[in-house]
Amino acid sequence: MDVQSDEADLVQRVLAGDQSGFTVLVERYSAAVYNQAYRMLGDAGEAEDAVQEVFLRAFRRLETYDLQRRFLTWLLTIGSNYCIDRLRRRRFSWLTLDDVAFWLPSTETGPERSAMYAERRDLVQQALLTLPEGYRSVTVLRYWHDLSYLEIAEALNLTEATVKTRLHRARKMIADALGADGDAVWDMETTS
Repeated sequence: MDVQSDEADLVQRVLAGDQSGFTVLVERYSAAVYNQAYRMLGDAGEAEDAVQEVFLRAFRRLETYDLQRRFLTWLLTIGSNYCIDRLRRRRFSWLTLDDVAFWLPSTETGPERSAMYAERRDLVQQALLTLPEGYRSVTVLRYWHDLSYLEIAEALNLTEATVKTRLHRARKMIADALGADGDAVWDMETTS
């Protein structure tokens, strides 16, 4: 019996409920999986963990194995993907929080930006107050409380279509009230 048909027979036994077939596969291929993991990860302990994880994943997905392929090839594919994931996670494990903080943009707003935000917020608030109550309530619920159309409809006892229509009209009214830069100011306010 050739290796591929022997592997297929073992896999079919496992799928039929005979766990001893998988034991044979583990004994046969654990050295190859270890060798691959050790060469990719460079650490014996991690390679041992990888062998266990690879065989666990193979066992869980055994029904997806193509009996026309070599089992070892399929197993090493799982091993390769696992090791690549480990290496990706490891790449960021050596960074300290101070290193990451250095790369992040500051969340502090300077005095000039704070003044611009306050001015923009006041302009939007004034424009919001010019809306009729029905339009103002859907706008506040959508853009300041982040409710879905369905949630707004239920809260105000309206249809979703009515909510969408009112929001569309309210945006236009606010943009008109804000003047030439209305859309830009409104977009900045609702996304910040």
